[in-house]
Amino acid sequence: MRAAIAIFCVFLGCCTNVVFLELLVKDDPGSGNLITFSQFLFIAIEGFLFTSKCGTVKPNVGIKDYFILVTMFFIANVCNNYAFDFNIPMPLHMIFRAGSLIANMIMGIIILKKHYAFSKYLSVMMITFGIAICTIVSGKDIKSLQSKHVEHVPTTPWDDFFWWMLGITLLTIALFVSARMGIYQEVLHARYGKNAREALYYTHLLPLPFFLTLISNIKDHLVLAMASDPLIIPVINLSVPKLIAYLMGNVLTQYICISSVFVLTTECNSLTVTLVITLRKFLSLIFSIIYFKNPFTVYHWIGTFLVFVGTVIFTEIIPKVSQNLQYITKKEKVQ
Repeated sequence: MRAAIAIFCVFLGCCTNVVFLELLVKDDPGSGNLITFSQFLFIAIEGFLFTSKCGTVKPNVGIKDYFILVTMFFIANVCNNYAFDFNIPMPLHMIFRAGSLIANMIMGIIILKKHYAFSKYLSVMMITFGIAICTIVSGKDIKSLQSKHVEHVPTTPWDDFFWWMLGITLLTIALFVSARMGIYQEVLHARYGKNAREALYYTHLLPLPFFLTLISNIKDHLVLAMASDPLIIPVINLSVPKLIAYLMGNVLTQYICISSVFVLTTECNSLTVTLVITLRKFLSLIFSIIYFKNPFTVYHWIGTFLVFVGTVIFTEIIPKVSQNLQYITKKEKVQ
């Protein structure tokens, strides 16, 4: 029952979170740091109250190990959210992040000296080509940034291309930092065991001081959010700034999403977790394209198809299902 509830909450929380995120970045593309800080602060407060019991429960994993982990976690999150400020559309952002398997394989080969079956390399090639197609096609239709980075100075196509490439670079950095973080988490799990709730808490608490370096940016976008048009919340008949309402919705759904993923890792095997997350990404992508009417050509569809089919091959979902069906058939014959 816990697994079923967790799967439902992953789809509900993560897919709804994408809606609030896109509503935010459409009105304020530079609000990434404000969004990230709000998410971290909320989860840290919740963890302080219910996981560490106001600091009375000592962590099982060393703080030094957590500090290394959260440094990578912070860099990856800031790069992912900051990319919206550099002409990266939501569908491309989501497809690019789906390429985490590529980064994990590369880091595993380099750091852990791993070797993979041919199907793994085939799936990575499909995902790589899929992301490349979507990146190239999106790069052909770059909208002007309207002098967002340099006020009162007209931008040229080369300026726009430069900022777009900077956004792609940020996504690439986030991809490989996240992969390195995953490998480091494997080391911590082997050393200390799995501590899902504790890891969720400390990976959001310890990065908070890093946000001091971004305080002016966070403050500026908070002021913009506070000054946005009022929005009436029908249930309680309360008027709040539109962007503040979207931010609150994003933070709450992010908490539901990430906490459910942590629960799912303790209730199901890694194959089930990967399948759920992959399907969630696909549904979020489709919803983003249809609801927000994002430009999506046939080349984007080809790229998306390659990315997700490659992910299915990588996770070996089809062979596992076939094995289970064969096992059930044999069991029925014996009975």
